Parts: sequence; C-alpha cells; structure tokens
Amino acid sequence: MTVALVLHRADGAPLSTSFRRAAFGKNDPFARNREIAWEGPDSMIAGRVSLVGEHRIASFPHIETIVVVEGELTLETAGQAPLVLGPGAGAVVGCGTALRMSAESRTRFVFCAAACKRPTKTGLAPLRADADFKPTATLPADVLLGPAPECRSDNAFTEDDVEYKAGTWDSTPYHRIVRPHRMNEFMHLLAGGVRFAAPDGSVLSMGAGDALFVPQGAPIGWESSERVAKFYVVQSVHASTGRD
Repeated sequence: MTVALVLHRADGAPLSTSFRRAAFGKNDPFARNREIAWEGPDSMIAGRVSLVGEHRIASFPHIETIVVVEGELTLETAGQAPLVLGPGAGAVVGCGTALRMSAESRTRFVFCAAACKRPTKTGLAPLRADADFKPTATLPADVLLGPAPECRSDNAFTEDDVEYKAGTWDSTPYHRIVRPHRMNEFMHLLAGGVRFAAPDGSVLSMGAGDALFVPQGAPIGWESSERVAKFYVVQSVHASTGRD
C-alpha cells in the first residue's frame, strides 16, 4: 500500500513519486498540463501542474485547491479582488466558478481536486498562512507516544457534497504511532518539519515548502519536534459522485 506521495520538494531534490499526464474529466482546463500522482475511487486526485499564459474558464468543472511552488499565478473572478499567488501561497477554486487564470512566466503548482456534481459554494477561497486559528481537539491518548499536542485550524472552504475541506492547521510538537490514516489528505508544509514513519520502519522527512498526499487508510506515523503549520485538504469519506 502507498503510504505517502511526495508532490514537491522545496530544495529541488528528485522525487520518487511517479506522475502520469492525464486529464481530470473531459472538461479539465489543465488537461494538457496536469500530472497526476494519485487518483482514488472517491473521485479525488493529487499532483502538479505547470503552465504559462492565460486560461479563461466559463465554469470550473470540479473543486481544486492549488498551492504555487514556482512562479506567480493570478486568479480573477467576478465580485472578488484578484488573487496573486506566489510561491507558498494557495487558494481553493469552487466548482462552477467563472475564472480567468494567468501566468506571465512558467509557473508550477501542486493540487488536490475532487469531482462535485451538486456544488454549493463557488468563487475563490484564499488560504492564509496567518490564518484565524481556532483551537481544535487533540489526538486520542492511545495513539500518542508522548504529550498531547495543542492543535489549531482555520477551515477556509467546505463542500459538503463530497466531504471536501481545505484550510490552514498548526500544532505543537507530538509523536504518534503508525496507524491507518483516517482520511485522504493533501498537505503543504508552511513551517516546521515532520518525520512520517512507515510500517517497515522507513521514515519520510518533510519540511517547510514541501508538499505530499496521504491516501485514506495508508499506515503512517507522525513525529515533530517543533511547531508545524500546513495548508491542508481533507476528504473523510468515499464520495459517490463520479465525474463527466
């Protein structure tokens, strides 16, 4: 079983992840540029996109969270101020959004997208490193290998139809056993470092600027020795939507 897929390394180190060029449905605006690292039975994908130039999309065909890792991307939709995303900045595009996207030079972003047949929230939702954090529940004692952490989050976008949530999260240091991951989760680390343990004893070390995806059910552990902050996307159930 795949434990975690590295989507980007901030230091430019080579990736062991395999990417395949493919579209996400017949109306995918990035069909020629999309590289998929993971595609699940729940109509969710994760990977990376490289592009340059202008894209005008009358109705965005799915939900997509993007985090720029190289270059600069401008997103424009009616009724909102333009979003200019440089490296480390991100946003969620709601399904059905009319969008103009432009990049003056080669730009790359990592993504986590999901199909959605009955969208309830259109527009752009920026992700903020300086989020309006609110305390959230800590981890259960039976999975911890040390003191319980203090966790906070700021959920910026929710699409109930497919149990899709995106936002910003941080935590004090903690150490957790290897256990099946409870959800599909995309992570882009903003601060700190994490050592992700696999059942065979191997460890994947990730730091600020790195991005990865952990599929639901993948056995994985967590160990951090400093504050960690991340952009996240989670999907806690298998969606039944499919896509065109």
